[in-house]
Amino acid sequence: MKYEVTIDGNSAQLSIDGDRVRYQRENRDPVEGAYSLAAAGAGAYSVLFGGRSYAVASLGGDEFSVNGRVLHVEVFDPRGRRARGAVGAAEGRQTVAAPMPGRVIRVLVEAGQAVEAGQGLIVVEAMKMQNEMKSPKAGRVIEVKASDGATVAAGDILIVIE
Repeated sequence: MKYEVTIDGNSAQLSIDGDRVRYQRENRDPVEGAYSLAAAGAGAYSVLFGGRSYAVASLGGDEFSVNGRVLHVEVFDPRGRRARGAVGAAEGRQTVAAPMPGRVIRVLVEAGQAVEAGQGLIVVEAMKMQNEMKSPKAGRVIEVKASDGATVAAGDILIVIE
């Protein structure tokens, strides 16, 4: 899997292939090698890389603690690059629709809630894969048209953002 990441404002490429990872910041030499990851509690992990151990914990949102240092981390899947380019650029009322038939696993927001561009709104399971639908813009959730466990068809409007 290949990802585009931004850590504390620094852009980089991250590739994960089995137990190997490659991380390369723009205009820098890559860092690569074998890694291992083990759960160390709710939202906490122990990561071994390059002979060093790292204590990683999710602090919520895009913030993580790595050995006590708080980092702002954004991860983008290049397969969603076109959608990412449009994030935040949308104006007016926007809708989030089901990309294919499936079942709503979890609604992450409620009507009236303020959301940021790219924030997760709803998780839909289709073909045994869970897909998190993200907000196309910063705004307020006007309407939630689906609930946990609901079956949806391709193109069904799930959430409206204004």
